[in-house]
Amino acid sequence: MALSSLLWGLMIGTACAEEPAKGGLGEPQPWQMGLQEPATPVMEYINWFHTYVMWFIVPITLFVMVLLLYVIVRFNKKANPVPSKVTHNTILEVAWTVLPILVLVCIALPSFKLLYMEEVIPKADITIKATGSQWYWDYEYPDNGDISFSSTMVRDLPMTDPLRLLKVDNEVVVPVNKTVVVQVTSNDVIHSFSVNSFGIKVDAIPGRLNQTWFKATREGMYYGQCSRLCGRDHAFMPIAFRVVSDEEFQKWVASKKTAMNGAAPDKVAAATSVVVK
Repeated sequence: MALSSLLWGLMIGTACAEEPAKGGLGEPQPWQMGLQEPATPVMEYINWFHTYVMWFIVPITLFVMVLLLYVIVRFNKKANPVPSKVTHNTILEVAWTVLPILVLVCIALPSFKLLYMEEVIPKADITIKATGSQWYWDYEYPDNGDISFSSTMVRDLPMTDPLRLLKVDNEVVVPVNKTVVVQVTSNDVIHSFSVNSFGIKVDAIPGRLNQTWFKATREGMYYGQCSRLCGRDHAFMPIAFRVVSDEEFQKWVASKKTAMNGAAPDKVAAATSVVVK
């Protein structure tokens, strides 16, 4: 996964405002200018690295802009009718070779740590398989009694609802402070599984099983979307995670197993309401 692609993929809702707002926990905010609030150690490091790199990007951009303006004013034909014939400057050539190398080293070292955190997957407490289809997600819990369900977008929300295009009929429920490994694939075309506050983004490719992971440290709702142009309803393929306590997660697992075994609808509703509020 390209680091630059990940950073740009996690930016949502950029706009101009008098006081630029950060993204909320688990969902975008109006007039958002920054990344969403982190809910995992990986996303916390992505947030830090994004700010860290900006301390290099902004001065370099300003320096190049000033240098270009100086060249335009100082060395145009009118101000400098007799052009200089100087072709080399040893000090300058050493400086513009060494300084960029130092900048790249300063950026590369923490980026290696970030890539290691993202790509080296720890031992899973829970494994979830997410399969992209046009245009919804199928989820499986192979470690919890083969629980499986489809998750599609809720389409009857008003235009003013902040969760329009994000809310789903079946949320993915995971326990807090547990390592969750997500195996991602596709039934048809290339999709992309992305949840901003978790700092995860991985392609869902037909015939291939990719993996990512997260460890949510805060309970709550976290939304993401398919971030590939996967067809006509590309914008209507959200992802929703509900992070709950261990006790609530076990109750949810029990309710799902009960539903899959064909229990009475009233018992299923009573069990599910424990965590779905």
